Amino acid sequence: MEHRRLGRTGLRVSSVGLGTMTWGRDTDEIEARDQLDVFLDAGGTLLDTAASYCGGLSEEVIGSLLREHVERQDIVLVSKAGVRTWRTGERPATADASRGTLLDTLDASLHRLGTDHLDLWLVQVPDDTTPMEETVDALRLAVASGRARYVGVSNHPAWSSVHAANLLREHTGPGMAAVEVEHSLLARGAEREVLPAAEALGFGVIGYAPLGRGVLSGKYRATVPADSRGASPHLRSYVAPFLQPGHEGVVEAVATAAAGLDRKPVEVALAWAREAPGIAATVVGARTPAQLQGVLAAEDLVLPAQIRHALDDVTAL
Repeated sequence: MEHRRLGRTGLRVSSVGLGTMTWGRDTDEIEARDQLDVFLDAGGTLLDTAASYCGGLSEEVIGSLLREHVERQDIVLVSKAGVRTWRTGERPATADASRGTLLDTLDASLHRLGTDHLDLWLVQVPDDTTPMEETVDALRLAVASGRARYVGVSNHPAWSSVHAANLLREHTGPGMAAVEVEHSLLARGAEREVLPAAEALGFGVIGYAPLGRGVLSGKYRATVPADSRGASPHLRSYVAPFLQPGHEGVVEAVATAAAGLDRKPVEVALAWAREAPGIAATVVGARTPAQLQGVLAAEDLVLPAQIRHALDDVTAL
């Protein structure tokens, strides 16, 4: 698997990262271990989690694997903070990027993960109630204390990302390493402003959900499979926006391209996202090790220029 520099930093990440949003809930520790083995065997290094994933269970599973199964230095470990959640679900999750909450969450993440540092720490979502100066101060403190090697933001619009980047650069600060945003043939909004901002200011861009939350696999073309995320009580709302009318043409275009190349739609969707200009890495999640193997089969697929152009045209902004 190709490894790329993240923006203008010295951090190198695999071109495909492994997402862990369902680890500890839909994906148990045995399946997670098998997925991680498949990923590492393919040459992957970028492991993406968040304190909010399954109420911290995702980080706990990763921590167990780092203690008992894999070496910490083999992983580029990414986690996120800034979403306050409750395991019992009695209160809705809320954005909280205040200094105290971010640093408390970072300490809790490191404890669950069983490590003294993150390779990349991100503020997961914008918090309109906290000044960006306060949020950025927490990022500076994380780097200064050695708890994070690099920092950035996730799911922030371009103007907010640029604001954070400029603040981080003040007074010889650590600088912004990355922005993580959704990016696929069904979600190309980041190309309008986030990618140009990243090129101008030097931070890297990590895409996620390159399979369009699973919709680009084609599994939903006729119905919603009972064992899919689209049928899951806690993930159906995540998939639903891409099951609305208007996306069928993109799904069919990917399926047509896959048939012409004698490949699977997931391979075409991932190859498109992985090689998109300005994207350092794209993070993919899977329910089972077999699904992950199927997705990673795209590693040797380079889309012919005419097919990439056709897919670009179908999904033009």
